[in-house]
Amino acid sequence: MNTHWSSVNTRWTLVIPVKTLVAAKTRLAAATGPHRTRLAVAVACDTVAAALACPPVARVVVVTSDPAAAGPLGALGADVVHDPDRGLNTALRTGAAHAARLAPGDAVGALQADLPALRPAELALALAAAAEFDQSFVPDALDVGTTFYGVRPGMPFTPRFGGESRAKHLAGGAKELCVPGIDSVRRDVDTPDDLRAAMALGLGPHTAAVVADLWPA
Repeated sequence: MNTHWSSVNTRWTLVIPVKTLVAAKTRLAAATGPHRTRLAVAVACDTVAAALACPPVARVVVVTSDPAAAGPLGALGADVVHDPDRGLNTALRTGAAHAARLAPGDAVGALQADLPALRPAELALALAAAAEFDQSFVPDALDVGTTFYGVRPGMPFTPRFGGESRAKHLAGGAKELCVPGIDSVRRDVDTPDDLRAAMALGLGPHTAAVVADLWPA
């Protein structure tokens, strides 16, 4: 931990990568049918909206090459930059470089785009914990992947998303954040079971509207 950095009132730029919609949420295809791409946009919209509503977050940078996602996310207030389509971590580094140009004094975090139950207050708890360390991450609900990775201002931004990214981030020296009360930050959605777990936490309005069409009461 860098003891020379004050974590009080740390401002964050969050980088959120959004896949091309044809490749998004393929493991939900059987459950969602023709609504799959609509669901992917809705989930990303709820993630971005919650992030923008989180007080420590100064801005959100969305990295995508899909105009069908760029339009709605930009309308919410995200700063959209083009994804070079060379993998997730390259997309994140592209967004982080843009963030550093916009606000070099801000901390930078990578946040997965598939957190439809995300609560601004829970994200704020995670960011407050992250501000205590040079680099840190939040594991997903299964303790296999990662939903958030962040660094303090001026620190190297070296995300290691993909596969068993929890182990990769640990091996890279990032501090694992074991913060109580941040279930919505850890609940990413890749499968129908994930979506049901997110529903139990309470979905954001965009995702809830799509789910209501999928499974009418």
